[in-house]
Amino acid sequence: MSTDERFIDIRNVTKKFGPVTAVNDVTFQIPRGEFFSLLGPSGCGKTTLLRMLAGFESPTGGEIFIDGAPMSPVPPHLRPTNMVFQNYAIFPHLNVWQNIAYGLRKDHLSKEDMRKRVDEMLEMIKLPGYADRRSNQLSGGQRQRVALARALIKRPKVLLLDEPLGALDKKLREEMQIELRQLQQSVGITFIFVTHDQEEALTMSDRIAVMLDGKAMQVADPHALYELPNCAFVANFIGSMNFLRGRVRGREGKKLVIETDGFGSVTASGERAEFASEGGKVLVAVRPEKLNLASERKNGSGVEGSVATSAYLGDRSHYYVRVPGCERPIAVAAQNLDRHIEGYLSEGVPVWLSWSDESLVVLPNDEI
Repeated sequence: MSTDERFIDIRNVTKKFGPVTAVNDVTFQIPRGEFFSLLGPSGCGKTTLLRMLAGFESPTGGEIFIDGAPMSPVPPHLRPTNMVFQNYAIFPHLNVWQNIAYGLRKDHLSKEDMRKRVDEMLEMIKLPGYADRRSNQLSGGQRQRVALARALIKRPKVLLLDEPLGALDKKLREEMQIELRQLQQSVGITFIFVTHDQEEALTMSDRIAVMLDGKAMQVADPHALYELPNCAFVANFIGSMNFLRGRVRGREGKKLVIETDGFGSVTASGERAEFASEGGKVLVAVRPEKLNLASERKNGSGVEGSVATSAYLGDRSHYYVRVPGCERPIAVAAQNLDRHIEGYLSEGVPVWLSWSDESLVVLPNDEI
């Protein structure tokens, strides 16, 4: 692995606060120039790991390397990192220009060089002409851009972002996701982004570490996390997922034959299911949008159920179908391709569910 591929190298990092283990033996690498997200529920250890990268916390065990150098002996202000917080921390007594220039005060730049650097940042964040405005004259999105500019003007090797979009409304948040991703691509430095929002992480990231109880459960690109999760937690945390309990009956080449509760005998890929042995218990998972809903049986396959409830969401509808033998109603997502609403989708009416073998994911028999 080249130096650029392990630009940030997190090796067996553990952080304990008394008897509580906040980060538990985490190891992974982040290449130079990657947009990397730490994703997980509250209390999973993602912010603690970010603070250790910044130097605000010290590992109890393990080491963090940035560009080949161990960070433990390096204080926060000497690390090649800068941080953007959720509340932005814009100084209310300073205008936009002064806020952005704040970090350059000790760099002994000439007035001309400082003016040039700040003006470049104002152009980059699309706020030319805002130099004299105070923080109370800015929108939430504009304050966030100023915080980004103030962090980037120091030209760090790594920008750390602790849920910086959390205070924005949904529409502005979605717009800023695109802008932030474009900004990262234009400056070309490594971004490490903390969020609990799955859609946000999928939209913005090159790769994502999904965390739970201080551990990195899976580190992969968004497509792999969504299509090929390695455990029930990741499958359930990234988007929506249906789970069926099953027992392996045997193998047919690279495929597994599994007897499930509710769907009967199904065939699924076993290439990534080295844990599955004949007679062993597994989970079979399938995304709602990968199930087909019909009023009658097609091609002699599928299972029959009845609609428990539904939700109309404009571009798509969500249906919950009761299937005998299944612990919970099966979620199905269907695109609304025309204005006609089929009568058979009403509550209580019988329907048929079908799927392809490729849509099924085999997972260890974890708790769900």
